[in-house]
Amino acid sequence: MVVEISLITPPIGLNVIVIKSMLPDVPLKTIFKGITPFFIANIVRLALVVFIPSLALWLPAFVYGLY
Repeated sequence: MVVEISLITPPIGLNVIVIKSMLPDVPLKTIFKGITPFFIANIVRLALVVFIPSLALWLPAFVYGLY
């Protein structure tokens, strides 16, 4: 999750650079407007996993019989 956030935000923004190279006529402002909902969703998802770790740990615990 953190890696994806870093790939869509400046200063690196590798995914944004790739999109810009594929669509050179589209301004960067438009690309960043397009990724904003995904960025917000990633931040919310990251916050949920950080503050409620059981969301990420229930499946391993279930598989190994800890529940």
